[in-house]
Amino acid sequence: MFGTLGGPELFLIFVVALIVFGPRKLPEIGKSLGKMMGEFRRASNEFRSTIESEVEAEKIREAMRIEPPKVEPATPPPAETPATSAAVDYPDGPEPMPGAEPPAAEPSAAEPPAPDPVPETVSRQPEGTPIEPK
Repeated sequence: MFGTLGGPELFLIFVVALIVFGPRKLPEIGKSLGKMMGEFRRASNEFRSTIESEVEAEKIREAMRIEPPKVEPATPPPAETPATSAAVDYPDGPEPMPGAEPPAAEPSAAEPPAPDPVPETVSRQPEGTPIEPK
């Protein structure tokens, strides 16, 4: 609407202010106007920095927010069919399939595994070397 102020416009404003306020009051008015402009600039910078810090803090809060892991519902195990779950009890155990190897014997839970044999004496000398008494 008003556009920018150039040199001639500022000179005209200065002349009008000089006529209205006089040469004694003009420096005081300029000083108070400068202080007012400085405080306005400081307040606007403070407001801007407050808004920017709040925006950054919100971004950090969003980044720190941890989504709970999505848990898929557990599917129940498939029901066994009667033909596969029913074991046929043969007098000698289950009947082996033709051409299949017999299953390895499983160690029973009641019997602990046999320990490795331990030699009765241990010598650092090679076998066949005579041992001399001290």
